[in-house]
Formats: sequence, structure tokens, C-alpha cells
Amino acid sequence: MAELKQKEIREQLREMNDDELRMEISAMRAKLYDYRRQHAMKQLDNTSAIRDARKQIARALTLLRERALATQRGTA
Repeated sequence: MAELKQKEIREQLREMNDDELRMEISAMRAKLYDYRRQHAMKQLDNTSAIRDARKQIARALTLLRERALATQRGTA
């Protein structure tokens, strides 16, 4: 069940263009900041949300990097 969810997330990220990915990254970084702040103040119930947010950011950054490398290889 969890694998299906991750697959859906990856597909959604792949459908985004570069600008949308950058906006998603900045939104997730803001959300990660909020999660960390809530965790420090003992207000966060689901601590795994921090880990999930970090992974989501990493997925989006990886896609951006893959696209940048593909562009470089295409022009080189």
C-alpha cells in the first residue's frame, strides 16, 4: 500500500515542469521548517512527517538534477 503511494508521488513530480518543481521544493522546505519547529515545541504528533518531507524534497531535487544533466548531454 505504501509503495503505491510513493509511486503516485513520483508520477506527480515527473509530470511537473521545472518551475513547478522549484515551487514544490520551496513549499516543502517551508513545511519542513514548520514540522521541525512544532517538534521542538512538542506539538508535532506525527514525527515521521519530518522524514517524509525530507524525502519529498530529495525526490524533487533529484528530478531537477536528472533534467539538468539530460540537457547538458543533449547540448554537449
